[in-house]
Amino acid sequence: MSQFLPILFATLIAGTPLVYAALGELITERAGVLNMGVEGMMVTGAVVAFAVALTTGNLWLGVLAAMVAAGILSLLFSVLAITFRANQVAVGLAMTIFGTSLGSYLGKPFVGMALVLDASQAAGGFAQLPLVGPLFSAIHPLVWLSWGLFAAVWFFLSRTRAGLALRAVGESPTSAHAIGYPVVRIRYLATLFGGAMAGVAGAYMSTVYASLWTEGLIAGRGWIAVALVVFATWRPERCFAGAYLFGGATMAQLFAQSAGIGVPSELMSALPYLATIVVLVLISRDAALMRLSVPASLGKPFDPQG
Repeated sequence: MSQFLPILFATLIAGTPLVYAALGELITERAGVLNMGVEGMMVTGAVVAFAVALTTGNLWLGVLAAMVAAGILSLLFSVLAITFRANQVAVGLAMTIFGTSLGSYLGKPFVGMALVLDASQAAGGFAQLPLVGPLFSAIHPLVWLSWGLFAAVWFFLSRTRAGLALRAVGESPTSAHAIGYPVVRIRYLATLFGGAMAGVAGAYMSTVYASLWTEGLIAGRGWIAVALVVFATWRPERCFAGAYLFGGATMAQLFAQSAGIGVPSELMSALPYLATIVVLVLISRDAALMRLSVPASLGKPFDPQG
């Protein structure tokens, strides 16, 4: 147990940003929009959250600022990809380049600075609760909130009328429009939600996971989040489990080194990305599974005028 608990906590810490980013992208893609700009939105969210939290000393203001900053990028993406019906892949790649460059520019004054926040401030009044108080102190509130996000996304997609409308828009926007669903509005809201969650993921990376800002902090996690949605075949429960699976793979390097396993550190660092490629190749080989799972209108523009 003494060896298992550190591994468990490390996996939770490493998997949490993937939970936020992947579940946000899942909602976006279930509406038929393919947002390849998650990486850039995470980078922008990370640097904005760090700057605001360092300046104000308040973690939650930093998280809120990250949601707003990444939401603005997702709004720009929505205008280009949904309103003007530009190629979604091209616009997403442009958002990644723009967001990464913007984060590097904004973050220059903060390179080398460390963020030190009172852990009890993050937990708030929950740390004083009997029995569960120590859990809120040991596990960061953003981890608990990611579990709540998973429950909310699962319930929304499978048990609500709004979730049914979202899935209908992702499958056949023309039919959804014909029966009165506001397709463009739904796609906008889904994309904004995905961008905001990417911002939270970036905020977690800079304020909790590393407590500092440096270029390359996100290190491709936005791309892994996009791949996770495919890995999960667009199901929230698989997305949730997959995030911790890849989070555990990310931390494998540290535990392998501490155990004295003679594996090159470069190979261990590449393990999450190699695992992503292998899983995607295996899933892509099952054509029937892909046809049944992928939203039929994913990546396809919709013209309400016909």
